[in-house]
Amino acid sequence: MPTRLLATKLHVPAPRSQLVPRPRLLDRLGPLRTLTLVSAPAGFGKTTLLAEWIARNGQCEPDLRVAWLSLDDGDNDVSRFLAYVVAALQTLDADLGSEALSLLADVPALPVDAALTALINDAATAQGRVVLVLDDYHVIDAGPVHQAVGFLLDHLPPQLHLAIASRSDPPLPLARLRSRGELTELRAADLRFTREEAVDFLNRAMDLGLSADDIEALETRTEGWIAGLQLAALSLRQHQDVAGFISTFTGSHRFVIDYLVEEVLQHQPDDVREFLLRTAFLDRLTGPLCDTVTGLDGGSAMLASLDRDNLFVSALDDQRQWYRYHHLFADVLRSRVLQEHLDRVPALHAAASEWYERNGFAEDAVRHALSAGDFDRAAGLMESALPEARRSRHDAMLLAWLTSLPDELVRRRPVLSVVRAWLLLVAGDLDAVEPWLDEAERGLGTALPTDHPTGAPAPYSPVEGADLHLLPVTIAIYRSSLAQARGDIPGTGEHARHALELTEPGDHLERGAAAGLLGLASWASGDLETAVQTFSVAVTGLRAAGNLADELSSTLVFADMQIARGRLREARRLHERALDLATAHGRPRATADLHVGLSEVLREQGDLDAATDHLQTSRALGEHTSLTENRYRWFVAMARIREAEGDLDGALELLDEAERRYVRGFFPIVRPIPAMKARIRIGQRRLPEAVEWSRERGLSAADDLSYLHEFEHLTLARLLLAEHRLHGGQAALRDAVGLLERLLAAAEASGRTGSVNEILVLQALADAAQGHRAPALAALDRALTQTRPEGHVRLFLDEGAPMVALLRAAAQQGIAPEHVGRLLRASEGDRATAVTRHLTEPLTKRELQVLGLLQTDLSGPEIARELFLSLNTLRTHNKHIFGKLGVGSRPAAVRRAEQLGLL
Repeated sequence: MPTRLLATKLHVPAPRSQLVPRPRLLDRLGPLRTLTLVSAPAGFGKTTLLAEWIARNGQCEPDLRVAWLSLDDGDNDVSRFLAYVVAALQTLDADLGSEALSLLADVPALPVDAALTALINDAATAQGRVVLVLDDYHVIDAGPVHQAVGFLLDHLPPQLHLAIASRSDPPLPLARLRSRGELTELRAADLRFTREEAVDFLNRAMDLGLSADDIEALETRTEGWIAGLQLAALSLRQHQDVAGFISTFTGSHRFVIDYLVEEVLQHQPDDVREFLLRTAFLDRLTGPLCDTVTGLDGGSAMLASLDRDNLFVSALDDQRQWYRYHHLFADVLRSRVLQEHLDRVPALHAAASEWYERNGFAEDAVRHALSAGDFDRAAGLMESALPEARRSRHDAMLLAWLTSLPDELVRRRPVLSVVRAWLLLVAGDLDAVEPWLDEAERGLGTALPTDHPTGAPAPYSPVEGADLHLLPVTIAIYRSSLAQARGDIPGTGEHARHALELTEPGDHLERGAAAGLLGLASWASGDLETAVQTFSVAVTGLRAAGNLADELSSTLVFADMQIARGRLREARRLHERALDLATAHGRPRATADLHVGLSEVLREQGDLDAATDHLQTSRALGEHTSLTENRYRWFVAMARIREAEGDLDGALELLDEAERRYVRGFFPIVRPIPAMKARIRIGQRRLPEAVEWSRERGLSAADDLSYLHEFEHLTLARLLLAEHRLHGGQAALRDAVGLLERLLAAAEASGRTGSVNEILVLQALADAAQGHRAPALAALDRALTQTRPEGHVRLFLDEGAPMVALLRAAAQQGIAPEHVGRLLRASEGDRATAVTRHLTEPLTKRELQVLGLLQTDLSGPEIARELFLSLNTLRTHNKHIFGKLGVGSRPAAVRRAEQLGLL
């Protein structure tokens, strides 16, 4: 049974015929600002006022358009809330927000902010001004929804305005908006009827003909509370003694409302009173639904009659097919039913649940089944609604459903037990996951038993269409995911293999998930050949299942594996193909992580400009378009670029930010950020801090080796080599040599060519440090030979001056002349870039030309003629050059430029 959006929640209320004009409040609302807030308790006419305000603005500004959303408790699920916001806006423009919905549907792990970003970008292109009204906002108590609205307020385009009606102030940045003049607000004191408005309402709208004293008494008793006045007016129609009636009620609003509703009900015909009480539990009313609940015909005619008599019903659509009771009126009706007809309540809810199920309203069907106490039926309805709820990312709704069922019932239903386990897993409650998976397995073993003992719980019978053969696969996949989250590599692989064994050839999505987890386990253990083979099966499965979003996101992992194998070109091809695929399918905003991954490859290949461009593209798409567990990678990639440019302080700051943003995901941590920071500190010669890092990690050259610690051990080898260079410690050098030999053997045995290349580079530096020139060049030659086809550059140049010296020696020996020549030219570019960072402002290309001629014997006029410049222009260039170099004369400029290597 699919869930669907209710069009009645999107209906813009029309001003009622008995409306009391309230120009003083309309003037207060005034021109549109970022947020219009109407905050007051129930019964103060908030919705009516907004409807009148919108109608007047529409008359004054024909291009103004309104999107309306009436909220309910179900909208505390942030995905559902956003889907309704988009649906409201799409009543104005069918295409507005389409990409946001696609992102939510296609990328289940994507943060809601990413979809909001797409929605805001769409709204920024809308024609004319748009007001989005969120009515009954007080029903929202979910933090993620408040955060989404806050994000929306912070980024609203100028043509989009938000209006909120609520019984209490929402937890939004009201103070900030107020200080900026971006908030219009009305409260209960503003909304109370004035004496003049009370006269207009009672004598014109309600046609009571009351005296001034009677109106004053009523207005005083109700304190201008509109709902109280309306109920009093309905009651007065049945009383001759107006003054006597008015004197009989006083006290709090709740007392008044209870008293007056009783008065109203007492004077209704029996059939009307019975109808009101039987339908009081319905949030929305339509004729056929009311007929089912009451067991009578004529529901549509009764609703129309109540509407004509102004008996606290409001139409929810222009055709007047759907209505709702005023909230206060419904509350009192329900209280009376619970007090006087408690035995009726389950049957009323059961009838409503059946009608909603037949008509495709899954959430309402579940809600009324729960209210009826029919948990077995509710559980079955939940199972029917699960596929759509999972696709729509309504995790909060699913969690609320499952927690409303008795645990024993969920345990008997394996489908629900598995969903409960998954919700706990994504919430990070790892210890609670396995018991629910065990329950699911036990439930599967007893599904549809042939013998059912008398008095025992009803056997589990799956809903129609349930695919139970996939449930054992899902259980194994979730166990593998649980093991991966705990860092249990053997367990991850064991359960993933079991899941694959249980699948059939057509189970593409399940095979893809299991193969992906198996690939991650192999990667974490350092077996990259197996990792690549199994992960390619995962990608193929995702493609066959039509799961484009997961196929795109898996590219980042697949490319990382290829980089670890030393296959830069393949990693680059994977990223570029995925970017093309996303563009072809109209998903450009799902590419932020891909641009970061491609940037890392391009940096290693020495194209820092292109690498930076891709990071800028990723940033322009918005951080929120990146998966949460990948957001830190942007800062790591930019730090590596800063490192290549010689800005080590800037690199360290970026790594600090990456560390703050790091969120543990399902992927193995093969390049820990603290180890990256230690490498930067080694480059800065801040060895004591790097030594402290190694002590905190408990690292030594004699450690047992594993792939997950390989990056750290390679960092330790760099630290030992740096200690030898700076302090001449022979023990440190011996430890580095021995550690590198063991690391090389492990990497070669597992086919990790990327690691082999890095180790060879370090071995070359270690041999050179010992004065062993021939072995150093041999190791370097092997690394150059293996990396030349892939275009590695930074692997060598990031080692700094010692590697540049070794490359020059290789050039003298004629080793890999083309590759070595390219690396040496790139190292000169690094030096120039690093030097330029010491200038107050980089020299322009023309200024560098002028600087080159300043070191010659040419006079000023001769330099001007040489460069086809006027003498005045040359003097301007000289002034700029002197200022940037911090000197005051031509000779000083030449000396400074020579010191910086600019000449």
